[in-house]
Amino acid sequence: MPLVAGVDSSTQSCKVVISDAATGAIVREGRASHPVGTEVHPDAWWDALQSAIADAGGLDDVAAIAIAGQQHGMVVLDETGSVIRPALLWNDTRSAQAAADLIAELGVEALVERTGSAPVASFTATKLRWLRDAEPENAARVVAVALPHDWLTWRLRGFGPDNANFDELVTDRSDASGTSYWNPATGEYDRELLTLALGHDAILPRVGDPGENIGDESRAIGVGAGDNAGAALGLGAAPGDVVVSIGTSGTVFAVTPTPVHDATVAGFADASGHFLPLVATLNAARILDSVAGLLGVDYDELGELALSAEPGAGGLVLQPYFEGERTPNLPDATATLFGLTLGSTTRPNLARAAIEGMLCALADGLAAIEAAGVTPERILLIGGAAQNAAVQAIAAQVFPVPVTVPTPGEYVARGAARQAAWALSGSLPDWTVETVSSPTPDYRAVIRAQYAARA
Repeated sequence: MPLVAGVDSSTQSCKVVISDAATGAIVREGRASHPVGTEVHPDAWWDALQSAIADAGGLDDVAAIAIAGQQHGMVVLDETGSVIRPALLWNDTRSAQAAADLIAELGVEALVERTGSAPVASFTATKLRWLRDAEPENAARVVAVALPHDWLTWRLRGFGPDNANFDELVTDRSDASGTSYWNPATGEYDRELLTLALGHDAILPRVGDPGENIGDESRAIGVGAGDNAGAALGLGAAPGDVVVSIGTSGTVFAVTPTPVHDATVAGFADASGHFLPLVATLNAARILDSVAGLLGVDYDELGELALSAEPGAGGLVLQPYFEGERTPNLPDATATLFGLTLGSTTRPNLARAAIEGMLCALADGLAAIEAAGVTPERILLIGGAAQNAAVQAIAAQVFPVPVTVPTPGEYVARGAARQAAWALSGSLPDWTVETVSSPTPDYRAVIRAQYAARA
């Protein structure tokens, strides 16, 4: 069977998986690191992509490829197709005031109605407004605005400074929906919002159709996706599924047949033609890193300590806003430990409070998605921290719907590979996803109640 390649160009690294187009079975894979920081020159992503492809054995026998990547990053291009300045990434918060300014000028309800989401510092429009205000000379040079995955796809297809054909800039609906100047409900760009952000109009990538082939006779190329939409596609998530991803940051997102308009939930689109309402938290696995370091244990030992404590951690509650928070929007918040008594202050209780606090913050995201009209039937728990036995067991006590833990994998890259197979054949393949755990549902209202009382 033909081979297809999927790319995950994330904040930290570039991963390439090469899979059998019919089954999704991984044949080989490669990776390369990205620079650390909240602004990165896109050339570093291009270099990492080349290295990761080489590490995966090259593309000579690959019939199709697609790229998924970190959302929101601001890639601004001049008339020659050259990058004007390093890209501001989703986690660059210098655009927080720009987000507040846009909301003050138009009102949050109008922005939610027009784009599906309330703008926050992560979104592309707020970064363009920051550029307009902080670097007006650079803003004036902007001819085209791209996102990380569609800029990489453009380069992969042979375009760039030596061949600046802006008509060939193509993105997808999932990544376009994170810009705050595209309407997921209508499928159209809102040029007024772009101009309000940047100060003038600019060329934007065409939004391709799910499954569209933008390649040529030599190789099929998919339109790509934002990272969370790529993960949903890789997991085969369907309406009723909610994905909870626990990495450095945390995300909670659902697949729905209709768009969501909400000031708390980001009303994104997905990569299959549905929608992807999403809540993101800045604090997730780093909470466990911090507490494990404080206790002088590794992840497995932290989990063992946590499971030796009773649910509710003896009244100990960790509100885990170590790095501020995105949802709720508290950029200057800090973490707080409540319920310290002589009886509750034990190593097991602290370990359990860390896991419960992390999961309760994500459960708040699930509650926000439910309030926006989504009915969850199953949690798909993914990410590095999801492999911890204590996290799995306590998740079944925190989330009020059944939890399934898929086999660990590069689901963003897998989703891109599945899209590549779609572009190649014209139909979306049905790839099996294995599970490693389905913890017994054991919802404990006391855990959520304690946390809610301190939120």
